[in-house]
Amino acid sequence: MSASKAAPAPARGLIEPPTLTAIQRAADLLRAGDIVGMPTETVYGLGADALNPEAVARIFAAKGRPADHPLIVHLPDASHMTRWASSIPKEAIALARAFWPGPLTLILKREAGVPDEVTGGQDTVGLRVPSHSIALALLQVFDSGIAAPSANRFGRISPTTAAHVQEELGDKVAMVLDGGACAVGIESTILDFSRDTPEILRPGAITADDIARIIGRRPRVRGEADAGSAAAPKAGPDENTPRVSGALAAHYAPATPLKMLAAAQLVEEAATLAGEGSRVAVLAHSVADPHDARFIWHAASADVAAYGHDLYASLRELDASGADFILLEGLPADDAWRAIADRLGRAVVGSGADQDET
Repeated sequence: MSASKAAPAPARGLIEPPTLTAIQRAADLLRAGDIVGMPTETVYGLGADALNPEAVARIFAAKGRPADHPLIVHLPDASHMTRWASSIPKEAIALARAFWPGPLTLILKREAGVPDEVTGGQDTVGLRVPSHSIALALLQVFDSGIAAPSANRFGRISPTTAAHVQEELGDKVAMVLDGGACAVGIESTILDFSRDTPEILRPGAITADDIARIIGRRPRVRGEADAGSAAAPKAGPDENTPRVSGALAAHYAPATPLKMLAAAQLVEEAATLAGEGSRVAVLAHSVADPHDARFIWHAASADVAAYGHDLYASLRELDASGADFILLEGLPADDAWRAIADRLGRAVVGSGADQDET
């Protein structure tokens, strides 16, 4: 009797339901130096063994990401912090206790063994513990840090479903664990603790006021004066500010050109563009649909959490609609909308470029 042949390896890039077997296989792939798509509560991440420089390099290659752009390391729990960071301030520990697992990344002085490929050559490292049950299960089986930026081509719309990851990266990724739609929908707050005064370098669901309630002082917020503005976010931190994910002026962007307008101008601008022969898509949260057949009208929620949850999926849908322009209704100018205003401001700057350039 001839020996039975080994079962063929699963095709790359397939979406896998999050069974115990699939989670174990994902951990084995990470240990072997491959990259996997993993859900978190914020967006889907492209994960690699954070202690394996060659595996981390595969992230940069798959995304087309600049090599000096640092990655966030995802941990199984807060007890792993000391393996990655040194001289951890008491305030950072208090915030980890309050918000981990959750959408808060802490920038801390790195331990000596953390690869330069993860930190972008800096003396700091970004750490967080995600709250998604599948991410936590994978991290616990892997029992080490997973470097995981958003699982999309660099500068483009972040993925919030497994299908988005597959569409973006195909067989560049070994597998994608399906954890459903991300609960938060935008990336984590990044809080720098590497200098004397804590500073939010990227806004997210955890706000400056949330942080102040735990540590008794309000952190600085990069670009605070520009909250809610349709203008491009400022991308010029001083030379002592750590580089972090999502800080470039152009990011989170569709290929279709975006314009952000005040509510009173939205319908008029859509009509003008349509009258010139352009196909127009609109994302509005307060302006009623005028039921004009020339427009692709997408009604967003006026609730900030629901708007953030749906944002990237909405942008992807409108980007794929065949529109020549996407018009965005401007956002309320208050702190609750800061993170969404940040993402959309950068999306406006980055929109319209040829996706092959990224």
